[in-house]
Amino acid sequence: MPVWGRKLLLTRPAWWLVLCLGLMPLLHLGWLTVQDGLGANPAEYLIRATGDWTLRGLCLGLAITPVRVQWGWPELARFRRLLGLLTYLYACLHLTCYVLFDMGLDLQEIAVDVLKRPFIWVGLCAWLLLSVMAATSFNRAVRWLGGMRWRALHRVVYAVAVLAVLHFWWMRSAKSNFNEVLVYALVLAALLAWRLQRAWPKRRPAA
Repeated sequence: MPVWGRKLLLTRPAWWLVLCLGLMPLLHLGWLTVQDGLGANPAEYLIRATGDWTLRGLCLGLAITPVRVQWGWPELARFRRLLGLLTYLYACLHLTCYVLFDMGLDLQEIAVDVLKRPFIWVGLCAWLLLSVMAATSFNRAVRWLGGMRWRALHRVVYAVAVLAVLHFWWMRSAKSNFNEVLVYALVLAALLAWRLQRAWPKRRPAA
């Protein structure tokens, strides 16, 4: 990327552009809802769509550091927190659609469903971990925890991504449809492999 392009990434309009792009799927779902375009099972459509965008957000957020390091674009780091919060927004909407539209806000039925279907409690665990990350994503939390502890805490995003893919796989296993699951799993595996390769101590050449 040319120097002027990297400078553009540091501008306020670039931040707002990323925010607007991140909210476009939500606006699209809202438009489909108003236009009665969610199909025969609106609850399933909304749950599926918000879950898909949560997974995409996780993959995009995890890809920022490899792209930033490998291509020399440190300016991308300023979008990491924004992408994380957008991902959390879609995760909350995913959970809300399940609780409100699929289960009718019946807490007893929800508890039974969570215990009966493992893929739901796996997804719930992912959401709880993501909630911790969202709650500590602000500057005050960074100062309170300290840089090292904050970074260690936020590495839990990899566990969140693994749980999210497992949640998706387990849900799709009933229909024996694993094509999309495989795509997300491969993307996540590549990102994890890059992180492990960076963390692995490099052997110094013999003197």
